[in-house]
Amino acid sequence: MGGHQASSASMAAMMTSLYFHALRPDDRVAVKPHAGPVFHAMQYLMGNVPLQELKSFRGYGGVQSYPSRTKDTDDVDFSTGSVGLGAALPVFASIIQDYLHAHGWARPVNGRMVALIGDAELDEGNVYEALQEGWKHDLRNVWWLIDYNRQSLDGIVREGLWSRIEAIFPAFGWRVVKLKYGLLQRAAFEEAGGSALKDWIDACPNALYSALVFQGGAAWRKRLFDDLGDQGAAMALIERRTDAELASLMENLGGHCLATLCDAFDEADDDRSTVFLCYTIKGWGTPLAGHKDNHAGLMTPSQMDAFQAAMGVPKGAEWNPFAAARNAPVLQAFLDTIPFFAKGRRRYTARRIEVPERVKLDDRFQSTQAGFGKILDEIARTGGDLAARIVTFSPDVTVSTNLGPWVNRRGLFARDRREDTFRDERIASAQRWAFSPGGQHIELGIAEMNLMLALGAAGLSHALFAERLIPIGTVYDPFIARGLDALNYACYQDARFLLVGTPSGVTLAPEGGAHQSIASPLIGMAQDGLASFEPAFVDELSVIMNWSFDYLQRNGDGDPDERTWLRDETGGSVYLRLSTRPVEQPMPRDGTKFTQGVIDGAYWLREPGPNAEVVIAYQGTVATEAIAAAGRIAGDRRGIGVLAVTSADRLNAGWTAARRARARGHTSAASHIESLLQCLPSHCVLITVLDGHPATLSWLGSVAGQRVAPLGVEHFGQTGTIAELYRHFQIDADAIVGAASRIVPGRPVRLVGFQT
Repeated sequence: MGGHQASSASMAAMMTSLYFHALRPDDRVAVKPHAGPVFHAMQYLMGNVPLQELKSFRGYGGVQSYPSRTKDTDDVDFSTGSVGLGAALPVFASIIQDYLHAHGWARPVNGRMVALIGDAELDEGNVYEALQEGWKHDLRNVWWLIDYNRQSLDGIVREGLWSRIEAIFPAFGWRVVKLKYGLLQRAAFEEAGGSALKDWIDACPNALYSALVFQGGAAWRKRLFDDLGDQGAAMALIERRTDAELASLMENLGGHCLATLCDAFDEADDDRSTVFLCYTIKGWGTPLAGHKDNHAGLMTPSQMDAFQAAMGVPKGAEWNPFAAARNAPVLQAFLDTIPFFAKGRRRYTARRIEVPERVKLDDRFQSTQAGFGKILDEIARTGGDLAARIVTFSPDVTVSTNLGPWVNRRGLFARDRREDTFRDERIASAQRWAFSPGGQHIELGIAEMNLMLALGAAGLSHALFAERLIPIGTVYDPFIARGLDALNYACYQDARFLLVGTPSGVTLAPEGGAHQSIASPLIGMAQDGLASFEPAFVDELSVIMNWSFDYLQRNGDGDPDERTWLRDETGGSVYLRLSTRPVEQPMPRDGTKFTQGVIDGAYWLREPGPNAEVVIAYQGTVATEAIAAAGRIAGDRRGIGVLAVTSADRLNAGWTAARRARARGHTSAASHIESLLQCLPSHCVLITVLDGHPATLSWLGSVAGQRVAPLGVEHFGQTGTIAELYRHFQIDADAIVGAASRIVPGRPVRLVGFQT
């Protein structure tokens, strides 16, 4: 089949004993990415994947190289591929399972959340971030099976990693089960001379052990003779075995011994988190076994023929599930009794949570970040099904991202009640930080990867546990980049959540460049599975949040929207980029045209005239600068329009989708942004502006061929006032007016206070 033959071979016995002996239907597994061939073969054996998809492994329409919830049709619990993340996601899935149980929603049985991990994955820092977060939340019901083959992609793993594992995991409360020797080896150790052989195995360097595996029985014999030649009993033990028997003995590590594995799994019969350190050989049972270059190695045709013969599979019967079975009916009867597969596919659905009318605020001056906090607070106060199903997360920035009011009303989650000591000691505080099983906020440490993984796990609760949650996570906007790999991973799972990045941009002026995001609007546009918004006003934010609560729950039912050509019927996750800058709010706005424009990505704040010369298109908090500039330009340029962009992401996605539709023959397909700009003459200049990278909006000129003056932030910020930084980066009203004066023909625009 191709793929990672060596990396999957080392997992064969571990996965066989796990899936066909230890697992139950409520368990969930993240499979080591390179073990995909073994996983898909098992699913084919159990009738969960069509033959044609298996034959097309790694090809178009076939099963994926790495197990995928969204691309594969067989029973994938967690997508894997970016190493280290598959190890961590079951940690957070277990926390979510505990959350559901504490709230009285979960299934009666606590499943185990299992990760199959390559030993080289332990180099990933997010693994240890997840271990620490799990410890904070009294983690339970998690198994990690480490494929300790001591080989990475490029070579051999450093000596002594096992001792670090044995030291680290118990520090976080885990049980460590080391499976180093199989039954054959343990029996040999009981023979005369066996203790000397055991000592030799324990002292043998990883590289030498791998090399001898590759060389085979004769090489084992020579090396053992050289090292143990003066120990008669040990030599007799070796001499009693043929070369083939000796090779089998030395390769009989714990991770390849079904009896050893099954016994170990049976003994771990409580809910304590457990790591199984399974010694294996990379490429076990194949001609590639042990070679340091075997990671991407493929057997030659002649090697594959020999391997097929050794497996007892006749020529032409390669796709017969029982080709090598001595008694197919007995084997089928055994497979029919396997608990893990007994109930068929284990991907659930959950009922839809009704979304009430949106919250309307009447503040005259407000920031979108503060508005977000007030909207959530009102949802918490009002109560209802939606409020009950919201669960919030934050990596130690709960208060500074305005989640505080929500937490004060709804409490923090922990399996055991923990009172607020400051409150008990009568110390004044705006925060009521009591933990209880009924709390609805999960406080995380400062690790953005953990935030994204937690959102991913909570955002799969409907599919994993048949109970829907509405997860909301807040993080400082610049640090979205720090958790980006895990965010991408969560979206690839098709997890559903609302991510709020705030504060954002150089608008966070006093904090300086390290806390001022630049590229996050482009991340929002580029990330698949994530609808990105940046509202300027609180009424826009309210509309977007209300829409988001419904969008998170959509599952692909319904027809595509030919009004925008967006794939809204499929649903997805949502990212809000917000600001701490208070701005004057417009008069109350409602109505279908306004709300639909906000959701579709843009609306005319000021309609352009019939022969417009300038349109200012803004996104986010620079709305005040765009509005002020439009007023100053209006006396010197005709028909000025102001386009309020709430989502460059959705505008761009609709535009590209409509172009693809036209290429497929839908000649009348037109996106929302094409409909908005169709009234503009070709000579009209677009001035785009946002507190972020100018490429976010500069593409608007390509829609109808207008010239564009893109204003934005391209370089690291610094401390200062908002006015100083806006002036420095030329995103203030003077810069917008100056662009209109320079680019649009006509008399000079009055540049009151303009500075270059």
